[in-house]
Amino acid sequence: MKKYNLLITGVGGQGVILAGNIMGEVAMADGYDVKKTDTLGMAQRGGSVISHLRIAPEVFSPLIRQGEADILLAFEKLEAARWSHYLKPSGIAIINNQALPPLSVNLGNECYPDDKDIIGILRKQTKNFYIIDGTRRAREIGNIKTLNILMLGFLSHFIPFEDNIWEDCITKSLPSKVVELNITALNQGRKEMKDLLTEKVESIDV
Repeated sequence: MKKYNLLITGVGGQGVILAGNIMGEVAMADGYDVKKTDTLGMAQRGGSVISHLRIAPEVFSPLIRQGEADILLAFEKLEAARWSHYLKPSGIAIINNQALPPLSVNLGNECYPDDKDIIGILRKQTKNFYIIDGTRRAREIGNIKTLNILMLGFLSHFIPFEDNIWEDCITKSLPSKVVELNITALNQGRKEMKDLLTEKVESIDV
């Protein structure tokens, strides 16, 4: 069994906490110990939301130290940049290409960084990052609220738990009327991540 330090971040209303809870349930169903802690900064107003998950045969503390996260899963791109210093050099960042400016930007006190600046921050931490149009894909699936499960689908490629465990935990965690749609989102994310990695390998071979 391996160990994983996973940081999930986004803003209030994007389902960060639920995604972290489901990830924890999946890991425990596969026999891992899990410790989790959440931080909500004015989450009801779209503030920053962060979930730390530590997954291993035995875990003593829920907090991930800076520079020790294996994976950063970000539902909003400024939040990805803001928390990227938690990644280890070999870490992986999976980022939804959506801008949801914080209150300070909306009030005119700060400027939202452009994509070039955000990518520059990410590159200082790791070369392994993937920016995806998650919000658009969730909308195409049929419900923008599937974004968090879609993002877990992308993540699932790097944490090899069995498909049936993911689906069982989603089924137990969500209302029955939206389970099928969210499992579709999970599988869509998993497929697209596989396609992205295949394209990357083929481009290197060429």
